[in-house]
Amino acid sequence: MDETVRKISAEDINPRHNWGRALPALGIMGVDFEERVDYRRLHRYRLARARTALNNSDLGALLVFDVNNIRYLTSTKIGEWERDKLSRWALLTRDSPDPILWDFGSAAVHHKLYTPWLKPENCKAGLVGLRGTVAPQFGLMKRHAEELASLIRAAGVGDMPVGVDIIEPPMMFELEKAGLKIKDGQQVMLEAREIKSMDEIALLNRAAAMVDGAYQLINEQLKPGVRENDIVAEVNKFLYTHGSDDVEAINAISGERCNPHPHNFTDRMIRPGDQAFFDILQSFMGYRTCYYRTFNVGRATPSQHDAYKKAREWLDNAIARIRPGASTAHICEVFPTADEFGFPDEMSAFGLQFAHGLGLALHERPIISRVVSMDHPTEIKEGMVFAIETYCPATDGFSAARIEEEVVVTDKGCRVISLFPAEELPISHRY
Repeated sequence: MDETVRKISAEDINPRHNWGRALPALGIMGVDFEERVDYRRLHRYRLARARTALNNSDLGALLVFDVNNIRYLTSTKIGEWERDKLSRWALLTRDSPDPILWDFGSAAVHHKLYTPWLKPENCKAGLVGLRGTVAPQFGLMKRHAEELASLIRAAGVGDMPVGVDIIEPPMMFELEKAGLKIKDGQQVMLEAREIKSMDEIALLNRAAAMVDGAYQLINEQLKPGVRENDIVAEVNKFLYTHGSDDVEAINAISGERCNPHPHNFTDRMIRPGDQAFFDILQSFMGYRTCYYRTFNVGRATPSQHDAYKKAREWLDNAIARIRPGASTAHICEVFPTADEFGFPDEMSAFGLQFAHGLGLALHERPIISRVVSMDHPTEIKEGMVFAIETYCPATDGFSAARIEEEVVVTDKGCRVISLFPAEELPISHRY
């Protein structure tokens, strides 16, 4: 193995957290008087985790088109517009010290000037077709497949499978024609990404702090006459003003729309007595939030209070079980079964009593749900960060409560980083 790879892996693969201190939620500026996020340390950690996962697999290389995996390997990002284009990709071969990145036109030239952690010769321009807009018969996919096959063989791993995360079928066919054996590489990348470093946790905590502020804004503005989309607009403005690099979605659900949960927002006008819940999905430096809160407007009925208390109880019971070594089955045992809250089966209720990893993607490991966890339990590990959420419909037939907390798994248990108060049902614009 290259000495550089060995040195980086030893220094960066498992930095210890000091769980005795509060998690930082520092500003976004770089300063000389205190340590904040060290982005080059973050890059070394992520690359070392990916190398280790690759070397522990049966793959010879990882070829990634998923923008989250590209950012994890290369610490590059060119805009949220890239997310569904499959216009960029990166290659990491076994034992290689550096990834190779193919980027969109002039972005490759920009990287040579502004990303010194990547070798200039490893920043290449590329185009495989923009999801078929440039037809496969034009030859771009064939050209790049042959280029990739040549690089993989030169790295000495041409006889080993290549792990791919997501790919256009014609590109996969061209890779196979070039003599490469393609296998699933997404599981290897998810394995690498499941344990967060101190810098990743600081970024996730900062992202959660931004949502704390967004909920204060919602609490102040939620009143009769305001529409769901008005709240969405104001929260988008708040988040982008405070440094968000992507507001993926603001779910705003109120009144009779609460049950069943539609997972979207409309122009419905808020009315007195409405129960309303919100989910804020955004990212800071790529690291995402998923963070629900429920409010009532002016007043709340006994059935609305009861729904909230049940959702909170289910959530707290699950959080109490989170610790290193616990299984996902042990945690979701305390979630209600689908029929207990009005659903015909667990698949129909998926995502309502639920937990999912957070990182550069909204859904990482672990996934905790009765759909999969009871039969396929996995282990909770120190350094995981995930969101855990519950939902309870009210007996009035249309209201519902939805609560979600983000947690960091510590050496002994977990720490909640979503801090807007949710122990009791908040009443906005109380009469």
